[in-house]
Amino acid sequence: MLDDSFIFTVTDLKQFDYCARVVFYERCLPHVRPRTHKMDAGHKAHEDEQGRARRRSLAGYGLPNGERHFDVPLQCNRLGLRGKLDELVIVPEGEMLPVDYKLGRKVEANHRLQLAAYALLLEAKYGVAVDRGFLFLIPLRKTVEVAIDAKLRAAVETRLKSLREMVERERMPEATQLRVRCFDCEFRRFCNDI
Repeated sequence: MLDDSFIFTVTDLKQFDYCARVVFYERCLPHVRPRTHKMDAGHKAHEDEQGRARRRSLAGYGLPNGERHFDVPLQCNRLGLRGKLDELVIVPEGEMLPVDYKLGRKVEANHRLQLAAYALLLEAKYGVAVDRGFLFLIPLRKTVEVAIDAKLRAAVETRLKSLREMVERERMPEATQLRVRCFDCEFRRFCNDI
């Protein structure tokens, strides 16, 4: 059994892929994270979207019908990972489809990684194969289907291993190569190399 300091969230995994330093600061320097307007806006947008989703049909996912569940808690001790899935659609034939809401206007690699992590958590909890999922881009009102393939699954396992090593060693990782990400980062003042 892993202790809580080594059970990461799916959001940690997504952030690690975006910029590993964000997770380093949160895990190795706890209680220093500044709260930003962007975080609050994201939380509110997710809540609002769930309200709208409850009223929508499943046509946006290419499904005639299915059962919807929101804020689904998931955890797998083998992976050392937990998260709360925005939406889970269960198709009458038993297929489980993770749906994650995004405030962005395009699908990024870390979004795909996050969705794959949710797929692995669903598989661990329910014992069913999850071969695809959806990202819902809130500003565009657009649904993007994502295949959960072997490469994406392996990326989840590899990133989790690297994430765990970073926290165990308490070693600050290199800054992201995409420095444009730094401009509105809540930890910008901590880095001093930007």
